[in-house]
Amino acid sequence: MGPKILKEEEIQAFQRDIYTYYEHHRRDLPWRNTRNPYHILVSEIMLQQTQVERVIEKYGEFIAAFPDVSSLAGASLKDVLGVWQGLGYNRRARALLLAAGIMVTTYGGKVPASVEELSRLPGIGKTTAGEIVAFAFNLPALFIETNIRRVFIHHFFPVESVAVKDREIMSLVEATLDRGHPRDWYYALMDYGTMLAKVVGNPNRRSAHYKKQSSFANSDREIRGAIVRALLKEPVLTRDELQQRVDVEPARMERILSGMMGEGLVREDNGSYRIT
Repeated sequence: MGPKILKEEEIQAFQRDIYTYYEHHRRDLPWRNTRNPYHILVSEIMLQQTQVERVIEKYGEFIAAFPDVSSLAGASLKDVLGVWQGLGYNRRARALLLAAGIMVTTYGGKVPASVEELSRLPGIGKTTAGEIVAFAFNLPALFIETNIRRVFIHHFFPVESVAVKDREIMSLVEATLDRGHPRDWYYALMDYGTMLAKVVGNPNRRSAHYKKQSSFANSDREIRGAIVRALLKEPVLTRDELQQRVDVEPARMERILSGMMGEGLVREDNGSYRIT
């Protein structure tokens, strides 16, 4: 089946519905009250796989600690992780630190304004790059994230539709994009999608890309977070000391530590471990 072709009146009616909801129910989020590209970049990386409420709690603290690209680039990973705690997925903090270093050396401490350049930075894929370009620079980038996916599946694919592919949605995102006001349009779509999740369930279950997030309890993510917290509290720990502080079987500890060392989060020196 070919891509859906929308008539102009369908596009206008869809935009009208989205903007009408946004006019009355827009969310007041701190990163929406700035045009600072670096601050917006930080918020978008924080929002990867993390609930908005948790990001609200940490965003201001992080910006206060590292107010610009240069201050972040000059920080240690330990300092960055110390502020990052509570957001999870600590590899994002390291990627953000590396990205800041590249922005200083390659872009004069500025955030690049193209999807191509942004997506080459650590921790920033095409979706996050598109979000930064739209929100920081008000440019008509194309991207799909979870709330946008929910809106388009709900509006344009009947309930019997299953395994809806993102490429089918992307053609509709492009057709309906308000190119004169991409920042407000994407904010409106995201707010509408957040509302849909509360009132109609989750249309994203009909996406071909839908994956239910695994439980956090006793997951590798939980163990990794515990290791980072232990090393932030006590900067150098032997393997036995880590084992005592993080209650996990030795073989699993070995595997997780090996992965964290491979990612550059932790290093081992003569049997002792520390934040890189």
